[in-house]
Amino acid sequence: MPRRSWSEKLFGYRRTTLFAVMAAVKSDTNELLKHANQKFTAKMLSEVVKQNPQKSVVLSAFSVLTPLAQLSLASEGASHDELLNAIGMPNDNSTKEVFTSLTKDVSKIQGVELKLASKVYVAANYELNEQFQATTKKVFNSEVQNVNFVKNLEAAKTINTWVEDQTNKRIKDLVEPSELDGSTRAVLVNAIYFKGSWLEKFDPKLTQNKKFQVSKDKSVDLPFMYKNKNFKYGESQELNAQLLELPYQGEEASFLVVLPREVDGLAALEEKLKDPTVLQKAIDNMSPQEVNVYLPKFKIETTTDLKQALENMDVKKVFDASQAKLTGLLKSPETLFISAAKQKAFIEVNEEGAEAAAANGAVASVLSMVIHTRPPVNFIANRPFYFEMSSRRTNTSLFNGVFIQQ
Repeated sequence: MPRRSWSEKLFGYRRTTLFAVMAAVKSDTNELLKHANQKFTAKMLSEVVKQNPQKSVVLSAFSVLTPLAQLSLASEGASHDELLNAIGMPNDNSTKEVFTSLTKDVSKIQGVELKLASKVYVAANYELNEQFQATTKKVFNSEVQNVNFVKNLEAAKTINTWVEDQTNKRIKDLVEPSELDGSTRAVLVNAIYFKGSWLEKFDPKLTQNKKFQVSKDKSVDLPFMYKNKNFKYGESQELNAQLLELPYQGEEASFLVVLPREVDGLAALEEKLKDPTVLQKAIDNMSPQEVNVYLPKFKIETTTDLKQALENMDVKKVFDASQAKLTGLLKSPETLFISAAKQKAFIEVNEEGAEAAAANGAVASVLSMVIHTRPPVNFIANRPFYFEMSSRRTNTSLFNGVFIQQ
């Protein structure tokens, strides 16, 4: 074998070093997104539960990060700083780096159908700021379309049709015509859609009605799926709960259930989940074990007032006409603010797997107004629980929520 020259060795060293640096940067980017998403998700879950007392809820805090990141790149001053803090990014360069990587990584998740889509609707005769338009296309792969908001019925139909197409018809009527008028200058819309089959499907023949204890005083009959298999399982004294992870085909996405030990333990669990490190610690301690799984089939749809939720999460200035500085959104020098923002989310869990979707709309208005020796454990989800659907590739939560009753 011929000896390599000094220059060849040096080139090889440089190339190896470059790859190592690239891998380190990628790891740092994933960690930044992971921690930002964990913190934001924990806060948003608390707000959505407040808006829907004693109800099952589903949300995608993850998908709210995208329109907030877009707005942060179009803002300045205190509005900009507030948005950066909300999405957990230290500066605009980090925002661009993280969300560029995210857009690419989402499309690579194996075994499931996962779509992220973003679009900016701009009032007729107005144009996006050229720099913002280039950035939002490059970073978020976001489309732009002009619509006449004065014709609010037609404009709402245009936006809602696009959202339906991106979410396999699961999210309908995201924008109400009454939310649009002559003062509307732009609408930022974001949609996420997930569909996956279990790696180990449940046999429909084994699904039977069982009692689900809504509270100590109330129970209902629900169809429970059953499966005996090796799954990642854990128990947390800190959460006072059992944890179970069900993987999807491709094993790059999974469904986590956190089941309180007590029938009325969900409220205490929700309080503890405000600190995302507590859940992460419990997840890190999970290990494969044979489990008898009893999980109810369920379907949840939730509409969230994002404006209210975000204001309670200290994102306030962008909704205030006197303080918002979205100076980088349009070419025209008008003073813009966000007059409305909401999310519609959907999830269905059955024997085949799970399907979930969410869409967010932010309306900007002008200031004119393994083999085991242990015996199998029982995981019987017959009381209110927390759930989370995650990407193992990016280590981020895509959807989460609580199931209380149908």
